[in-house]
Amino acid sequence: MNSGTASGGTAGRGTPPGRRRGLPLRVRRPEPWERQAPTWRAARPGLIAAAVKRAAARPSGNWYVLGASREIAAGRARPFGRTVAGVEVIAWRGPDGEVRAGQGSCPHLGAPLGESRVVCGTVVCHWHGLALDGRPFAGWEPFPVHDDGVLVWVRLDTVGGEPPLERPVVPVRPGRGAVDAVHTAVGRCEPEDVVANRLDPWHGAWFHPYSFVGLTVVSAPGEEAAGGGSAVGPGEARAAGAEPGPGTDAAVDGDAFVVDVSFRVAGRLVVPVRAEFTAPGPRTVVMRITGGEGAGSVVETHATPLGPGPDGSPRTAVVEAVVAASDRPGFAVARTAAPALRPLIRWASGRLWRDDLAYAERRWLLRSTGRFPG
Repeated sequence: MNSGTASGGTAGRGTPPGRRRGLPLRVRRPEPWERQAPTWRAARPGLIAAAVKRAAARPSGNWYVLGASREIAAGRARPFGRTVAGVEVIAWRGPDGEVRAGQGSCPHLGAPLGESRVVCGTVVCHWHGLALDGRPFAGWEPFPVHDDGVLVWVRLDTVGGEPPLERPVVPVRPGRGAVDAVHTAVGRCEPEDVVANRLDPWHGAWFHPYSFVGLTVVSAPGEEAAGGGSAVGPGEARAAGAEPGPGTDAAVDGDAFVVDVSFRVAGRLVVPVRAEFTAPGPRTVVMRITGGEGAGSVVETHATPLGPGPDGSPRTAVVEAVVAASDRPGFAVARTAAPALRPLIRWASGRLWRDDLAYAERRWLLRSTGRFPG
């Protein structure tokens, strides 16, 4: 073990976990939690803060993740409703199956349209029967909306304050045949705190020992890797076949945290991978597997500000999309079993975010009271 690994810092850029024939499982000798190499020296507050600041400077085009595409299903009896940055928003599908979105308050007397009904693709207010089909109506305006097949986004120009983009910045995802699942949790914090949590990979094996083991940060943005290697360069570690294009995370090439880590499966069985963390926008962090099992798979974490809670403190929705793929022939079984697998994926994501929201909420509390050490 070299000095960089022992201190939890960046290690030499070796060969990523390779593709092997047979099962991807490996047997790893258990190591007591307290005997892990400390990572606090490498997890420098200034380095993390700089990465968060760079993310905040990237354009979002005023697009916010509203929810999972499956949550806004055709035939749903009521509109999907969520407050985003203090704005009441509803979304539903019209007769053509396309998503519509607009203000969540009825223009007549302010009824909550999220509690109304959808009849033949039209929202019918449950107070007095006013019908809205998604086109502008006196006192009611639709919002631009985008359904990327996994998530639904809404554009709120009045609160975003940026030059609008025609479409949201959607990260590069695996192609056809991937299995996706979306988990949503709400925390007492701001989007910045969620992004900071995800751009601190050093906490992974310490804070989540039930899921991760042997996590080593291979390189971080702007750092020289230990052992004479160089920091992550543009385009390095990009998943095979995931070519950048318009509306992707190509703008953050070279601004990535690269890690080697093993995911715990059961007992001493683990699956080793190499992954990179990038922030293509101010409220989005993407973890992409770039080597090992499931190369090309992504975990997208989107932080959507909701507005103040009953106590006046901010609330943020964490909408996390897992999009998994594999070139193994057996993955076809996973695709067939996707409806049964999605609850398990959501459970695993929820378990991690139970802890990570505690991290984000603690960070916000310290920041809001002027006590944050970073």
